[in-house]
Amino acid sequence: MAIESIGGSLVSKIAELLVEPVIKRFRYMFCFNNFVQEFNEQVRSLVLALYDLQVAVDDATRNAEEIDIYVNTWLEDAKKALALYGLQDAVNVATKNAEEIEIDVNKWLEDARNEMEGVNRLENEKGKNGKCFTWYPKWIRQFKLSKALVKKTETLRKLEEKSKKFQKVAHKAPLQDIEFLPSKEFTPSESSKEAFEQIMKALKYDNVNMIGLYGMGGVGKTTLVKEVGRRAKETELFDEVLLATVSQNPNVMYIQDRMAESLGLHLDEKTTEGRANRLWQRLKTEKKLLVILDDVWQDVDLKEIGIPFGDDHRGCKVLLTTRRRDICSYMKCQPIVFLRILSENEAWALFKINAGLSDEDFKLNTVAKKVARECQGLPIALVTVGRALRGKSTTEWEVASRKLKNSQLQHMERIGEQKNTYACLKLSYDYLKHEETKLCFLLCCLFPEDYNIPIEDL
Repeated sequence: MAIESIGGSLVSKIAELLVEPVIKRFRYMFCFNNFVQEFNEQVRSLVLALYDLQVAVDDATRNAEEIDIYVNTWLEDAKKALALYGLQDAVNVATKNAEEIEIDVNKWLEDARNEMEGVNRLENEKGKNGKCFTWYPKWIRQFKLSKALVKKTETLRKLEEKSKKFQKVAHKAPLQDIEFLPSKEFTPSESSKEAFEQIMKALKYDNVNMIGLYGMGGVGKTTLVKEVGRRAKETELFDEVLLATVSQNPNVMYIQDRMAESLGLHLDEKTTEGRANRLWQRLKTEKKLLVILDDVWQDVDLKEIGIPFGDDHRGCKVLLTTRRRDICSYMKCQPIVFLRILSENEAWALFKINAGLSDEDFKLNTVAKKVARECQGLPIALVTVGRALRGKSTTEWEVASRKLKNSQLQHMERIGEQKNTYACLKLSYDYLKHEETKLCFLLCCLFPEDYNIPIEDL
């Protein structure tokens, strides 16, 4: 009885294995239209899946996010699969705008059969005979096409199923600090080269952790430390380089946010202390770290911001800029680097470039040199005044020279040695062409120093 049962099961299994392939082959010949329909439906599903994913990818790209490698791989595979089967139109449909998709998908589906080799001819042949199947020799081609359609349909189905597994298509890309991109503003002078070399040399010493750069306002300190940061990143001297502006009235939360953005760190804590702890923990993970604090006017409490320093993090170095040498001493900077003003020849060369002057116009150059001297070797003044007077007549240059020479600024307190800088900026303001531009400039003055002013607020 047991033997009969085993024998019956064996016979049944053998019959199943023999019959199923035969049935499948008969379906290849008799159910060609069904295979064509299934293939068309699967193509439609894949096209829509491809479109949906492409929309999500495009949206993420516009938001400066990095697309996950698996998503890009799937998109390539889907497009290749459709193109491989002569369905390039489907790929084009999947990348069109949303309002066009339904129309184009339907239009493409109408022509899909014409895109498949042999389908149209088989349909015509079938119409002539009025039957689903004919013993005409072309049945061999129909058999082969049916078999191929089943295989293609399964390939497309697997691709579509895979697309449903993507929970997200992209992730936030690490922010690239544009401060450290190559800048045309950095024009090396003897003073800046000397200061640059001193700073780069000090950064390589293990026993140096605080460097101070001081000099007059407008002499180019910010531009120089940005170049230092760029070079430090380029040469991989540090794992991370962060820059934040401190200013006269430090906003600790703003400084924390600026550093966190560069690190891709989210500070969800509400208090300054909580945010400082979070930033501290994150910075401790960096083996070699350079923090640039620009425009420092008073002693900075690094722990209040969340910057591990000294024995807390021997790999962290701080580079600060200030107008006052005593700040460098108070912050125990070592070394203290001084950035001098430009020499007369360097100042004239920079001024000529920005004013667009040529050597041929002797009379204009004579007046222009007087104007350049009033800028007292300060790059910000030389650039600002030069650009303001670019293309002006000799008469206008003479008027500008007298204005700078006779400027009083009696209503501005505590400007001291910065008198000429303010006079140069005032001249640049006076030469603005439109009253609306001047009003916009004055509105900007109402905001705090170093404030990021949204255009909508103006």
